[in-house]
Amino acid sequence: MSLEQHAIIIILAPLLGALVISLIGGLHRRVAYLTLVAALAVSFSSTIATLSQVAARAAEGPLHYFLGDWQPPYGIELVIDPLNALVLTMVAGVSLLVAIYSKETVRRESPDRLHHYYTLFALLVAGLLGITATGDIFNLYVLTEIAALASYALLASGRGFAYYATFKYIIMGTIGACFYLLGVGYLYIKTGTLNMAEMQAFMTRPALLHSESIRVAFILIMVGLWIKMAFFPLHGWLPNAYTRTSTTTSCLVAPLMTKVSVYVMIRVMFGVFTLPYAYHVMGWNTAVVWLASLAIVAGSIGALAQTNLKRMLTYIIVAEVGYMVGGAWLGNAAGLTGAIYHIISDGLMTACLFMAVGAITFKTGEINLEAMRGVFRRMPVTAAIFVVGGLAMIGIPPTCGFFSKWYLLSGGLAAGHYGFVVALLFSSLVNAVLFFRLFEIGYYPLFDAQSEAGQHDKVVVAEAPLSMLVPMLITAAMILVVGLYTSRIVSGLIEYALPAGLKL
Repeated sequence: MSLEQHAIIIILAPLLGALVISLIGGLHRRVAYLTLVAALAVSFSSTIATLSQVAARAAEGPLHYFLGDWQPPYGIELVIDPLNALVLTMVAGVSLLVAIYSKETVRRESPDRLHHYYTLFALLVAGLLGITATGDIFNLYVLTEIAALASYALLASGRGFAYYATFKYIIMGTIGACFYLLGVGYLYIKTGTLNMAEMQAFMTRPALLHSESIRVAFILIMVGLWIKMAFFPLHGWLPNAYTRTSTTTSCLVAPLMTKVSVYVMIRVMFGVFTLPYAYHVMGWNTAVVWLASLAIVAGSIGALAQTNLKRMLTYIIVAEVGYMVGGAWLGNAAGLTGAIYHIISDGLMTACLFMAVGAITFKTGEINLEAMRGVFRRMPVTAAIFVVGGLAMIGIPPTCGFFSKWYLLSGGLAAGHYGFVVALLFSSLVNAVLFFRLFEIGYYPLFDAQSEAGQHDKVVVAEAPLSMLVPMLITAAMILVVGLYTSRIVSGLIEYALPAGLKL
């Protein structure tokens, strides 16, 4: 198989998998599950092949694939460069691990509609991979709506209050999509093309550089993306939507949806509007970084006030979005490097924590802080995995969370934006309080206060099923591996993803 074919297989595998599951997945529960895992395994193997090729020729420029051999502006183009090759690998890898993890949880939570659930799962992944790989700004909108429609149905799978939370998400998501599409319309009117590379070339013209229509397009697209990524104060839909849904859905959407939206923001800022336009013509840097700092503080305080484990993690996501948006708008190489690296590291950390909490809920039937009591004795492997994810979220070396925060802090200091630096340190401190409180509860002996001393020694170890443990172990291991290989990832890929005006 040629490299160009790998680029399209990344998207086609889950898309065709969704079709097969919808047609024959109802014959037997096992068929739907195996088809999904097989489709995502093919997609992931293609991302690995593509990533290795992109890394080998990073200095030579991106790889291009023309659908139907129709070249732009007449056809749709896939562009794989060091930036999205990393994101594609993270999305495909996390999706595959969550698919394997889902075997028991989906069977318990959606036994009567299992193949419908897996069809939506595959469609969501196909949409996210397409969003990441496309080089066409309108095609990006179409793929965003494919992913959004699938996510709406998946989030509503929690039933009950999940319907209300999902409805709120639908309203906010639709508003965000409308803003984005209006912005694309303004760009098309002024440039006559929908190809991102061609739009970028037009942006170097003085007439467009100071055009009010282009300025309106930039504002509309940015606001639309900020709604999609739940950037404070546009985050109101996220906590309920991610908390009330089913275990598998939260494990899938929480690590991926906001991270892909942040990637799109970075791609549009520098792949369409160019670095001089985003940083100098608009002049938003200081305001956006301050807003990001506020997002970090607000998300951290919101997490500190929660007793529901999933809801606590969703507020941490709000803070993490502030990390990435602030890093991207600092205006220097270290900040943007931290933002890009944090897309990968936060995807892994969030997946690890949500899967660990899901496993604890699966065994205990509870989702509040009390579910953690004695978990180190009852579920030692799951507890160890949760510790790895928690330490990474705090920013303890050698986890990947430490290195992304290091670059973000370096960028904040270099830009002289000490408010952002303080917000990052405050968030790390709050995360330390949160997770060490959970570790303490987990270590607390599990026994009745009226029972005889030492009865807690009789606690029986009852781990989650192997299909859940293996993906969690792999995710925890990757948090450490990515951290240990930070220098290679930065020098071999992220450094080439930075705009020409920014160099480490």
